[in-house]
Amino acid sequence: MFKLTSLNLNGIRSATSKGLEPWIAQNMPDCICVQELKAQAPDMAGRFETLADLQGHFQFAEKKGYSGVGVYTRHEPSDVVVGFESAEFEAEGRYVELRFDRPGRKQSPKLSIISCYFPSGSSGDERQAAKYRFLSELYPRLVALKKTRDFVLCGDINIAHQEIDLKNFKGNRKNSGFLPEERAWMTELLRDAAQAEEAVQVLTAGTGEPATQATRGGGMVDVYRHLQPTTTDEAYTWWSNRGQAYAKNVGWRLDYHLATPAFATNAKTASIYKAEKFSDHAPLNIDYDFGL
Repeated sequence: MFKLTSLNLNGIRSATSKGLEPWIAQNMPDCICVQELKAQAPDMAGRFETLADLQGHFQFAEKKGYSGVGVYTRHEPSDVVVGFESAEFEAEGRYVELRFDRPGRKQSPKLSIISCYFPSGSSGDERQAAKYRFLSELYPRLVALKKTRDFVLCGDINIAHQEIDLKNFKGNRKNSGFLPEERAWMTELLRDAAQAEEAVQVLTAGTGEPATQATRGGGMVDVYRHLQPTTTDEAYTWWSNRGQAYAKNVGWRLDYHLATPAFATNAKTASIYKAEKFSDHAPLNIDYDFGL
């Protein structure tokens, strides 16, 4: 069984001070994809390059104390891809891809594990526009990657796709993370191209106007929803620090495994760990019947 975890750390120094490393050692994932390191290479040196004997690979943001992603793994990757060739977002530390290519492996001989941190638009119109630009840039990258290899993208997507993915969906229809355009982007990414009758228009350049149509149907799989199609309150992975949201379970499902269909069929069990709180996000764990 291949155990894969995704967790937004909200700062690696903060998360490890709250018991993250002993939990990793006990849970024993094969890979853990982390987001929002809030650290740069000098901060990691001598302390966070490995966690619980898992070797880390990272992309750091240029801005101190901001963003940053990583994948910790107990398996040696065949290649590491840092960034997704974005002129605007390369400096923000939002994408790292580990490739585990095994030519003799019958199933998914070319496989990537990706940790990705989508921008939040909650601070205002400027960052929401940047979020739309990020979505427009990432979509064709994922579609192109899917044509050549299997992969699973783990990350804080900062989008609740459906009404069952957040507690107060009625009051959040005009808020970043649940805007119609963001949800449409996710619908398009998950749409089966063979069954789609018409493409969903995807916003470009953060203009707020439908400008171009994406390739019809990204054909990706939301693995958690594949396993748990109707779960509501138990599905949340993030809670605001305001108003006792965690205690009252007023949450959002913002963390995902997005996989190519062939790899998604290996998914067997999914769980969200809430017994301990390392961050304002909870670890999303999925077990795949797969030998890396």
